[in-house]
Amino acid sequence: MAPPWLHPTAAYVHVPFCAHHCGYCDFAVAAGQDHHIDLYIEALAAELSTLGAPCPVRTLFVGGGTPTYPNVRQLDRLFGEIARWLPLIAGGEFSVESTPDSLDDDRVSLLARHGVTRVSIGVQSFQPHLLRILERRHAPDDIPRAVQCVRRGIGPFSLDLIFGVPGQTLAEWDGDLRQALALRPDHVSTYGLTYEKGTRLWKQRKRGEVTPLDEDGELALYTHAMNVVEAAEYEQYEISNFARPGRRCRHNETYWANHAYHGFGVGAARYVDGRRELNTRDLHAYMKRALSGEPATFQTETLTPEERARETVAIQIRRADGIERTAFWEQTGFGLNALLGGALAAHVEQGLLRDDGTTVKLTRRGRCL
Repeated sequence: MAPPWLHPTAAYVHVPFCAHHCGYCDFAVAAGQDHHIDLYIEALAAELSTLGAPCPVRTLFVGGGTPTYPNVRQLDRLFGEIARWLPLIAGGEFSVESTPDSLDDDRVSLLARHGVTRVSIGVQSFQPHLLRILERRHAPDDIPRAVQCVRRGIGPFSLDLIFGVPGQTLAEWDGDLRQALALRPDHVSTYGLTYEKGTRLWKQRKRGEVTPLDEDGELALYTHAMNVVEAAEYEQYEISNFARPGRRCRHNETYWANHAYHGFGVGAARYVDGRRELNTRDLHAYMKRALSGEPATFQTETLTPEERARETVAIQIRRADGIERTAFWEQTGFGLNALLGGALAAHVEQGLLRDDGTTVKLTRRGRCL
């Protein structure tokens, strides 16, 4: 059997539909396009069928968009097609992204029936004025209600939070962290707000309508998150991710190991046999191509062995487990010292990396950088 960095044992499926396209979001999203949901599911089924035969996977991740936005009938069809072509291996992990306002008992029951094992809820903040800045549609009261739905129907859940929102104070961020932890999630993600070119938020910044936090302010929020969440007995296993013991997101660990994965849907990426491909982000072009039997691929890149090895360094160093030399050589065919030369020693000297001769890891200062 091919090694996991060549042969995918993970798959991502993209569902682009949302009630609203938030101003900071740079993902392939379709708002106000509900009349296309059924056709999109048909197109997605056609793309999945290009596998030729069911492909069992160890981890599945359905992201968006808001995958729980379609109605129950549409979700039943969607998850039925996913199960047909991407059956989950026994003991596998099946994650679905959601928003607090799109979760209810009927949807959670359907997810459970289709084998979903964890739900990742995009909370972002518990502060009403920060939710308005981020253009989120849910209210703070929606969050504990959604959590209870998931806890009753499925069990494990993750909460996503955003820091660095214009005007956000350390006290507000502390409140977000503590309210999230009070809900006893299995996993917490803390993402620094980014101003992606072309988004509404980026344009507001260009016009001077919003003022980003300065670097020192953002650093204070990030280090506070590390202190508070780790004190609550979560391990920080990646730059932005914390988990209770045994509750890491195994699907995302596939990405951070730079292993192979399938990707289906508008804007979805895949990494198979050393080749990276990206589907078109245009919803109509995607549906037209998939339904006519044409590849939905927009961009393809095959890295040289050295490029792939350097990319593996850049991705694996994000993990708290770091880069293990023997495993890295087996995966890439390159020795870490020979590949990086004096840069490795220089970063150790600067206090950004720790090297014990077997594994290279980020220090706390390195994580901040």
